[in-house]
Amino acid sequence: MAARNRLPPWHEQIRLSNGREVLIRPIRPADADPLRQGFALLEPDEIRQRFLHAVRELTPEMADKLSRPDAKREFALVAAEPLPPGEALVGAVARASINDNGREAEFAILVSHYIAGMGLGRHLMRRLVRWAKGRRLEKLWGDVLEHNQPMLALAQSLGFRREASPHPGLVRMVLDLQPTRGTHVHDEPQAA
Repeated sequence: MAARNRLPPWHEQIRLSNGREVLIRPIRPADADPLRQGFALLEPDEIRQRFLHAVRELTPEMADKLSRPDAKREFALVAAEPLPPGEALVGAVARASINDNGREAEFAILVSHYIAGMGLGRHLMRRLVRWAKGRRLEKLWGDVLEHNQPMLALAQSLGFRREASPHPGLVRMVLDLQPTRGTHVHDEPQAA
């Protein structure tokens, strides 16, 4: 009986602190239109923090590309309403992309202001770390706007360290995935 209630890999249903339930799952091609609809609800600062510059719209081509990650090099999760893909509004996206060197991945996370501040960013970042460790990568990193204090604090609380970014106005947050003795990322135990 328990087997029927099991979710596929990388799927989990969680209840946010406001009582809203969201389904965290891998992104799917059917999410392209909901991504575009959700993008229209974002505030300009949210867009700038994720894309690191102003973006006026998420074009159909951009949404299609985002919703079809290369399984060999990319991993993307969404936090969506617990409805079928294509019908569910997407409130958050987290992705990691392996660099050309094959040893590191760059992360990016966007959580809509409608569900921000409820621990979802931390939860999604932990999933990205888990995926990157499973791929035996050496580092997970992301460039964060220097005034994006919530993201900088989140990354730091999970063991990321600050480095200078090659781009002005950005801070590179880096997590060593093959930690030296005495350091580790605080991850929560996984349910069986």
